Amino acid sequence: MQPPANPRIYHITHVSNLARIVEEEALLSEAAVAVSGGPATDIGMSNIKQRRLRTPVGCHPGNMVGESVPFYFCPRSVMLCVISYRNHPALTYKGGQEPIVHLEADLDEAVNWADGSGIPWAFTTANAGAAYATFHSTLSKLDQVNWAAIAASDWRDPALKDGKQAEFLVHGRFPWHLVRNIGVHNQAIKTQAEMAIATAKHQPSVTIQRGWYY
Repeated sequence: MQPPANPRIYHITHVSNLARIVEEEALLSEAAVAVSGGPATDIGMSNIKQRRLRTPVGCHPGNMVGESVPFYFCPRSVMLCVISYRNHPALTYKGGQEPIVHLEADLDEAVNWADGSGIPWAFTTANAGAAYATFHSTLSKLDQVNWAAIAASDWRDPALKDGKQAEFLVHGRFPWHLVRNIGVHNQAIKTQAEMAIATAKHQPSVTIQRGWYY
């Protein structure tokens, strides 16, 4: 499959983290969040986070994966599936998928902003923390991403699972004003999200997207 005409990118976080994102007017990298005391609710695996802080971004020498804000190329990610089961031994968070929100942005807008601001960005062909992931920093290489895997709803095949975990990375911080939409699981979380962003200068839409969840 060729890349879609207007690719979207998706960052997942707990709804309780939205207030701080609005306060910062940006999503922060894992490294930056750790320095500032950590998120209100941590939905990640600490062992993977530590590994990503030591994993170089192949096309930007000196930059580590954990110093970037990560996005997937699809909602309903492999990580969200893990969260939905509530039983992974490496995952402290057991609250399930319902409070998780998808922050949706436009890939081209993100790249244009980063290029104009001198901010390094990259994308990968697999999970950015994996030793075999390939990194690119030019959109002409988007055809290297497995777009069939990105679109797949059944990714039990290991090759599809690897491809579905491809990431887009922005070094340091990602501005709040580039978030176009917040996709949520249900009306209760929609209300919480709307309250969390009520004072923000930028007001993305908040929409119930049940198909983005398991």
